[in-house]
Amino acid sequence: MTAFDSTHAFSGFSVDDIDAARTFYGDVLGMKVTTNEMGFLDIALGAGASILVYAKPDHQPASFTILNFPVKDVEAAVDELNARGVVTKIYDDVQLGTDAKGISHGQPGRGPDIAWFRDPAGNVLAVLAPN
Repeated sequence: MTAFDSTHAFSGFSVDDIDAARTFYGDVLGMKVTTNEMGFLDIALGAGASILVYAKPDHQPASFTILNFPVKDVEAAVDELNARGVVTKIYDDVQLGTDAKGISHGQPGRGPDIAWFRDPAGNVLAVLAPN
């Protein structure tokens, strides 16, 4: 296809409060966040990609993980998130097997070490590392 080019493709998600999102992603998570000409947020990712964050008056949090952060050590990442006021114990599902910090420790056939948390709009994010 010549009219379709994925070189500069990006993903996006909604929030209910753009200022709260700017503070959370920029100040709490330490990501580079800029406001574009439409008043939306552009969050820069390390690989040169970006995510568009836009306010939506009738926002409903996604029912799935919208953004994953690969880390070398989930335990250390969770400790840092908790120190910044981010709650990582958001699931009590026995099948996930999360510990007191909200970490699901990976096992063969069960996936990586992972911990989930929410942004101010209720969207689910995660830190994860191979086991």
